[in-house]
Amino acid sequence: MADIPVIDLSKAPGERAAWDRPAWVVYLWGICELLFVTNPWQISSGIRVRVLRAFGAKIGQGVVFRPRTRVKFPWKLHIGDRSWIGEGVWFHNQDHIYVGHDVVISQETFLTTGSHRHRVDMALITRPIHIERGAWITSRCVVLGGTRVGASAVIQPLSLLAGDAVPGAEVWGGNPVRFAGERFRRELR
Repeated sequence: MADIPVIDLSKAPGERAAWDRPAWVVYLWGICELLFVTNPWQISSGIRVRVLRAFGAKIGQGVVFRPRTRVKFPWKLHIGDRSWIGEGVWFHNQDHIYVGHDVVISQETFLTTGSHRHRVDMALITRPIHIERGAWITSRCVVLGGTRVGASAVIQPLSLLAGDAVPGAEVWGGNPVRFAGERFRRELR
C-alpha cells in the first residue's frame, strides 16, 4: 500500500480562488448572511432578498427566500421573478448559479458549482449551474456544477444531478438521475 500516492494538501492551489472580492467584503458578507439569511427566525423574506442584493445578487421581483438558506457568494447568484427558495437551501456557488423565473427549489437542496482536480493537485475547478424557467427541484436534491435543468422540468426528491442536462417538461429522479415521465399530461384526442 506504500505505492499509493497521496496529494499533499498543504500544497494545493486555489485557496480563495473563487472569492472575486476583497477579503473584507467576503467576511462582511459572512456576518450579514448569518444575521439575515441563514437565521432560522421567520424574519421577512424581503429583508433576506434586500441583503442579498446589497452584496450583488441579481434577484427578480416577488422572490420568496425562506429561512436557514445559505449563499456562498451572493455576487454569483441570479434568480428570476417569482421564484421560491425553500428553507435550508444551500447555494455553494463558487461559480455562477442561474435560476429562471417561476422556479421552485425546495427544502434542504444543495447546489454546488465547485469541485477539485482530485487526480492531480486538488486545485479548485468550477462550472456554473443553469435552472430554466418553471423548473422544480424538489426537496433534498444535490445539484453539481455543469448541470442544466430545462424549462418546467421536475427533479424528484433525493436526486443527484452530476452535470446532467435534463430536458424541459420532463420528470427525472434518482441516483444516478434518470427519466421518470412527462410533467404535463397530453390530452387524448
